[in-house]
This record gives sequence, structure tokens and C-alpha cells, in this order.
Amino acid sequence: MHKDPLAASDAIKEAAHYVQSKWARVPQVGIILGSGLGGLAEAVEDPTAVSYEEIPHFPRSTAIGHQGRFVCGQLGGVGVVVMQGRFHLYEGYAIKDVTLPVHVMCRLGIETLIVSNAAGGLNPHFSAGDVMVLSGHLNRMNRRPQEGLPAEPNGAWMQSTLCPYDPQLNRLARCIARQHDFEAPLGIYVGHLGPNYETRAEYRYLRRMGADAVGMSTIPEVLIAEAHGVRTLALSAITNVCCPDALSQTTAQEVLQTASVAGEKMGKILLGVLHSHP
Repeated sequence: MHKDPLAASDAIKEAAHYVQSKWARVPQVGIILGSGLGGLAEAVEDPTAVSYEEIPHFPRSTAIGHQGRFVCGQLGGVGVVVMQGRFHLYEGYAIKDVTLPVHVMCRLGIETLIVSNAAGGLNPHFSAGDVMVLSGHLNRMNRRPQEGLPAEPNGAWMQSTLCPYDPQLNRLARCIARQHDFEAPLGIYVGHLGPNYETRAEYRYLRRMGADAVGMSTIPEVLIAEAHGVRTLALSAITNVCCPDALSQTTAQEVLQTASVAGEKMGKILLGVLHSHP
């Protein structure tokens, strides 16, 4: 059964219109907060919160640590729309549901997207609590981000993996980290469908492929943003470092706890980037 692309386009328009009815400003920056990082939304000034449950066509966020709302307002002197919680393919949602909020933020007028996630470290030089700046990704989610949509936003679907992570923003993020006396290394993120953590064999395989961190989000959202012509910065909170020869049990609660530690560093980078936003 073929999906109706026009219906997908209408869903984007209706969802964006509803958010605009609650908050009439044009945001400059969209921010997606991942697992354990939702507390950064509390720093938004003069906030207007819109629950995902209110927004037409929006799915419901069910992942642990994801509150499930847009928070619109000012952060670092810049108009922002913040996703406090995201949707994952492993929750059973279609790719068009996972990427719908990014289409909506782009329609609202964002120029820049900042994406965060919690990820397992594969690079042995990383430590739990580090922040990695994504320079590239390996997409192993086996989903097409443009599925069910009408014509591509900028005629760019086939080119939408050329440079999904903005080099200028990457340099800025790393410079801000050094100003705060910590390093934010560049790295390659690999995205899996999930929701399972990886086996010893998978850790070894992914590291040999050149991956520095592994997670279950981010890539579909980034590809949609690039197709809209929105520049993107993506940050991974390294929640644990995987050692295949001494593999230990990883729990969702431990991931959230470590992500909240990295969240302080991530918050400094976010605010620094916003202060530098034109």
C-alpha cells in the first residue's frame, strides 16, 4: 500500500500552524535534546511549552528520560524551539513520524539545528562523560528519511549526505569546549535501529569500520535538516566506553546518569554557539 505524500505534507503544515498558534515568533535555532539531557530546556527564558500530545499528527515520546514537548522562547539571546525528548525508530514509529518535528522546525523558520544524543563510546581514548562532536556518521538504520514525503525540500535528496555536519559549527563547538577547559573531540557516529545494546562482536566490527560512538537516533533528523538547507551541529554525550574484552552490563539508568554529567559540558557548548549566532 502506497503512502500518500500529500498527506505527509499537510501533516507538516498543520503541526507547524498549531505551534505558531501558541508561539508566534520565528525561531533562529532548533535544538533536539536526547536521553538524560532534557534538563537543558529549563534554561529557556520566557518559555512557551507545547506538549507533543497537543500537536496534530505528532507521535508520543515513550523513551526513558524524554519528557515530550516543544519549549519555545529565548536562550542565549536567540529565539529557539527546543525538543525536550525525541522519537526513535525502536519505539515502533515510522521514519516520517521520527522526522516530522524537524520538518516542523524547518517550516517555523530555523536556520540552524543543534542535535544531542546519548551514545556508547567505541573509541578507547574516550571516557564516560565526554562530549563528542560529530564529523560524520555511518547509517545502519535501514530507513529512508524521505519515505512518504512529496518532492524533496531543495531538490537535494541525492546530495543530502555530502556534508550533513557543518564544519564551521564543529570548529566553534570545539573552541568553546577548550575555553571551558575540556576537550570535545571529533568523531564518527554509527546509528543502529535498536533498542538493544551491542554485542562484543558488534563492538569490534563497528570500531574496525571507523566508528567512535554508537547510538539509536540523530541520523534521520540530521539528513532531513540538511535537505532543508539548515546547517547542523550534533553532539554525543558519551555515557560509557565499550571494551569488548571486558564487557560489562549497561543499564538505561546508568546511561541517563552519565548523560546528565556530560549535559553540563554540552550546555556550555550550546550557550556558546548561541551567543555566537548571527
